[in-house]
Amino acid sequence: MTDQPILAAAAERIELEAQAVRSVVEVFDDSTPAIIDAMLNCTGKVFVTGSGTSGSIARRMAHLFSVSGTPSVFVQPSDALHGTMGALRGNDLLVAISKGGSSDEINTLARRAQERGVRVIALTSDRGADLAALADYVQYFEVPDQVDPGNVIAMGSTLMHAVWGDCVAVMLMRMRGYTWSDVIFTHPLGAVGKREGLPTELEALPAPGGDL
Repeated sequence: MTDQPILAAAAERIELEAQAVRSVVEVFDDSTPAIIDAMLNCTGKVFVTGSGTSGSIARRMAHLFSVSGTPSVFVQPSDALHGTMGALRGNDLLVAISKGGSSDEINTLARRAQERGVRVIALTSDRGADLAALADYVQYFEVPDQVDPGNVIAMGSTLMHAVWGDCVAVMLMRMRGYTWSDVIFTHPLGAVGKREGLPTELEALPAPGGDL
């Protein structure tokens, strides 16, 4: 079959990226409960930032946090360094996504946010990176070889960050007791807003170190 190499290449890429998604289960570790606790008890907003492809994932993550009951806003890092970071206050959190942890704009924003009393959660793959050193909380991602083509083009690694955010969004939703009625109220348009009836509520989840 003349198209077999094309189909094989597609299957190989899918398997590599599926491998990356599966590996996220190993990302959650002893540092995760403190991150969840900080987000659960944040009295301000959770800002999420990233550059390039990570910026697209950061925007998605902030949206899904808000949909699920954790007030969140995407902040574009270079815009933030041109004044938008004035929106950050001491009761906020900043989730900074950077695989290499050495992006100047991300690290500068994180440092200046901390000077305003904002705590920083870093999602990175380099334990020795500047971002990891300066952050208040760090979640490390061990990225499998070639999950990013040539270990350069951010593909599978960004899916790992996205899946981490999805897990955290749902965990926080369950801890808060955020209901489907709450979700639908803020999502009145589209097929979601037009649906009849509500799904079964998600099972409650205890806060870190606590009981239901």
